[in-house]
Amino acid sequence: MAHDKLTDRADVRELVRKTYGEAALRVLNGSATACCGTAPVADDCCGSSSSSGSCCSDAGDPITGNLYSQLEADQIPEAALLASLGCGNPTALAQLSSGETVLDLGSGGGIDVLLSARRVGPTGFAYGLDMTDEMLALAERNRTESGAENVRFLKGHIEQIPLPDASVDVIISNCVINLSADKDQVLREAFRVLRPGGRFAVSDVMVEGEIPDAVRKDMEAYVGCVAGALRSDEYLGKLSAAGFANVSIEPTRRYRFADLEATTIAADAVSRLTPIEREQLDGRIMGAFIRAVKPAV
Repeated sequence: MAHDKLTDRADVRELVRKTYGEAALRVLNGSATACCGTAPVADDCCGSSSSSGSCCSDAGDPITGNLYSQLEADQIPEAALLASLGCGNPTALAQLSSGETVLDLGSGGGIDVLLSARRVGPTGFAYGLDMTDEMLALAERNRTESGAENVRFLKGHIEQIPLPDASVDVIISNCVINLSADKDQVLREAFRVLRPGGRFAVSDVMVEGEIPDAVRKDMEAYVGCVAGALRSDEYLGKLSAAGFANVSIEPTRRYRFADLEATTIAADAVSRLTPIEREQLDGRIMGAFIRAVKPAV
């Protein structure tokens, strides 16, 4: 069963924009960290208070915790780390090289763009694409604070990337593609802007098997990074249909509902699951690293 139709609603994009815009404002105002879900303050979304003030660098949140090393955290402004809403660390897994051009789809506060810019060096370049004004403002502030000159943040949608054909070497993304209601178009656009031989190297949330409609249709869970998740076989099929080769999926973190319900999944969606459904789903929702290559001409 294809799941895009379950989340193909006009209000999805606006809800994502609103929720992530509010998350950025919390960080811009210095009041709290951002969260993958809808909790209003850091302690609610992270499950426990972090002495550093950042759930994204702490083990408290099962999705966003412990994704970046202390060395990486020290290389970027604190606000970039506080605004991280990701489920992985694509910059570490993408094996970026000096001189490459990188594009981050759904760049948020800019953490992965800034880390990528350091890895590709002054002869390389890093783009970040985001649709949320508040996140773009936060990202630009972080860019200025970091002093990065080989970085540019673009406003737009990941379904319509505002870059020319064959203009980037590597596409990364961190727990964003699953939020799109038109994932096929996202992957076609990614294929278009990659140069021949270019690499697709993203972190995303996906599932093994089916997720009950009670979770998929819950809009808060959708923004909480779970309801829009594809099955792993669906993801591989969509990549191949877009033209990619050498597609693969590597699970990096598996989630249990006992951990997730207190952090990022709306309580109403979880409460509609039977004990048997919860048991069956435990460990089948996962963060994963997805690799693919645009064939060389």
